[in-house]
Amino acid sequence: MSTLLIKNARYIVSCDDRDTLHEHSNLFIRDNAIEYIGPELRQADQVIDASTMAVYPGLINTHHHLYQLFSRNLPEVQRMELFPWLVTLYEVWKNLDEEVVTASTQVGLAELLKTGCTTCFDHHYVFPDRAGDLIGAQFRAAERLGMRFHASRGSMDLSKKDGGLPPDSVVQDIDAILADSERLVRVWHDPARFSMRQVALAPCSPFSVSTDLLRESARLARALGVRLHTHVAETKDEEQYTLEKFGLRPLAYLEGLGWTGPDVWYAHGIHFNDEELDVLAATGTGVAHCPISNMKLSSGVCRVPDMLRRGVPVGLAVDGAASNDGSNLLEELRVCYLLHRLNWSQNAPTGYDILKIATRGSARLLGRDDIGYLAAGMAADCFLIDLERVELAGAQFDPMSLLGTVGFKGPVDYTIVNGVPVVQRGELVTADEAELTAQANGTVRRYLGRL
Repeated sequence: MSTLLIKNARYIVSCDDRDTLHEHSNLFIRDNAIEYIGPELRQADQVIDASTMAVYPGLINTHHHLYQLFSRNLPEVQRMELFPWLVTLYEVWKNLDEEVVTASTQVGLAELLKTGCTTCFDHHYVFPDRAGDLIGAQFRAAERLGMRFHASRGSMDLSKKDGGLPPDSVVQDIDAILADSERLVRVWHDPARFSMRQVALAPCSPFSVSTDLLRESARLARALGVRLHTHVAETKDEEQYTLEKFGLRPLAYLEGLGWTGPDVWYAHGIHFNDEELDVLAATGTGVAHCPISNMKLSSGVCRVPDMLRRGVPVGLAVDGAASNDGSNLLEELRVCYLLHRLNWSQNAPTGYDILKIATRGSARLLGRDDIGYLAAGMAADCFLIDLERVELAGAQFDPMSLLGTVGFKGPVDYTIVNGVPVVQRGELVTADEAELTAQANGTVRRYLGRL
């Protein structure tokens, strides 16, 4: 049994039901859970002096493609929108293997941990022939670094010859997909409170999977008790595709296949109309908002203020590292705030609203009631920022909105996941960063065939 005391924190931003801001308070952790927040000092095995620090709930990333990290900043795709971008990069991604997925997962999770993210959902849907155990490699990488990790058994069964975008070598037949989905849930999914690993089923998108795969994935997920995820309403091209092929807009098409409900969340959700937003609200279907990716690929601006007013579940996400080009949820948080200020002015979410999207909202998308805010009985997931630094001088008086309005651009001082400090004084303690970087760069050179 281990204990950790965060002592005399200047601020503890709880994001709880009452939006409690604790000042000059202590946070006591026993094993993997918060036991106490308040003025009482308790003896602990480890003590962090937080007298100059703000403590925040761990950020939760609800949509990522970690395998894309090694195809970011490639000059040939920087001016492309989604469909040509995908067609070009599938020719890179068809060479994925277990080594590449292991290294890219480690590097992406390392950056997320260093910037206050404690839970990551990754949407992996590219499974080249003989690539190895890619999802198992991801879970093992997350365990090494100490990240709370949700993986997807993603899938594609429509290649170019079927009217899809990817090459034949990265699509699979439905029976193989469903069998491997069931295997991965059996091996890796842990539904217990404070679980460190879970699995969702996540066919890629309406334009890369068949109607049968969407329908059967929904049936299997509900039989197994896991969640459903896919890309929806990201671009006008996708909308045109489903209108031409099925005579339906993307949401109506998916709704008819069982793809709405509180166990479903979509990535992007940019191009929903008013009636569709009402459907999302009525069914409890969620949206992972990816502002930087949406901006980089010129996809559009998600109607987050309209979603929040209706009660649509909304979480925050960084999306693929190649459409971002990073894995920094703190940066995403501030860009999200600024983007919606630009578009909605006084009707935009506040900086604190965006923080709650990235914590409580994201936890709801993942079906978690044990993460997302700081209170006794909750998972001990949090990060700490020292406010006594020159870039935050004069910005300390509203810690609840700080991360949106002012932003924070470097590594946080501490990140704690499941009661374990995995970042201390801005550095990973679960991996040697120099060694991790050198190994990753060697893998990239082999994978891309470039110096």
